Amino acid sequence: MKIETKTQEFNQPLHLESGRILEKYQIRYETYGELNEDKSNVIVICHALAGSHHAAGRYGDEAKPGWWDKFIGDGKVIDTQKYFVICSNNLGSTFGSTNALSIDPSTKKEYRLKFPILTISDIVKAQMNLYEKLGIKKAVAVIGGSMGGMQALCYSIEYPEFTDTVIALATTAYTRPWAIAINKIAIEAIRHDPAFKNGLYEKEDLEARGLPGLAIGRMAGLIAYLSPTLFNNKFGREYSRTDGLYELFGSFEVERYLEYNAYSFPKIFDPLSYLYICKTMNIFDAGRNKDKLEDSFDKLKCNLHLIAFKDDMLFFPEEMEEIRDIMIKLGREEQVTYKLIDSKSGHDSFLVEVDKFEQHVKNILEGK
Repeated sequence: MKIETKTQEFNQPLHLESGRILEKYQIRYETYGELNEDKSNVIVICHALAGSHHAAGRYGDEAKPGWWDKFIGDGKVIDTQKYFVICSNNLGSTFGSTNALSIDPSTKKEYRLKFPILTISDIVKAQMNLYEKLGIKKAVAVIGGSMGGMQALCYSIEYPEFTDTVIALATTAYTRPWAIAINKIAIEAIRHDPAFKNGLYEKEDLEARGLPGLAIGRMAGLIAYLSPTLFNNKFGREYSRTDGLYELFGSFEVERYLEYNAYSFPKIFDPLSYLYICKTMNIFDAGRNKDKLEDSFDKLKCNLHLIAFKDDMLFFPEEMEEIRDIMIKLGREEQVTYKLIDSKSGHDSFLVEVDKFEQHVKNILEGK
């Protein structure tokens, strides 16, 4: 599989939903496969909160492949021998696109807490500008899960001519109080960590020592991303073999799992990016402004395929069922499908239980 990672610079301003302007910005993106002559074989992949443009394949010295490697590649469901796949790093994210640690052209200093609040619509608008630079006018499909699913819905509503097929997994039409509450734990833990220094921390310090506040917030996220059944099956009541049961800080295996995964996270993900992305997710509402949800989804011209996961405890299946029901109410039942996966990995099932929905997605892409 041919993999290319590039950065596109934009010197024209990006007008944001908030009224703010990014005078200039950049998008880091990765492509897989070959673009055909008439540029008609494009599939757009949208990533989740902690994801990146690196969706598949391996870099030379990389231990783990991209986050959706089970799904994207030569001979896989999203077959890179057939399709040209593109995944952009979201604006505001850590991994190469313009974010809070980028230089503000007006001050020549890092934005830090002066970075503008971004919406899902802003992120998608920037991606559309990238496709214009690349001469891509239409995609075969737009596919994304979680926050990536929010982007996929945004494409379907705000750019109805861009694709005939949108596949949204494990997502929602608007962020509910439960998910906002989970994010609030991370926001508060980061803000009140002394090492955060009100956003003026030294990057090198965090790379060396991490940020406990972000780690604690990540723990809350991990609990919401998985499921009680998975925790029961994976860990049970197993206790660390090196700790005594009556030691105050002795750990169950589930605690060790949370510690290991959470405390390694701040060394690769910037806390300011985490704060801004949480805000972006929290304010997402496909029926925002003066539109009702019905008004927004009435704009669709594509076929919308919804995939929910039975034990998802971040964006519950009924949230995607609501979208399906709205489409049916609008008389657009022929434009929508809904599939509920009998999952066992919680919200993260869209990443790890690909085998349970890959044939369904293949059938969609083949028009079956």
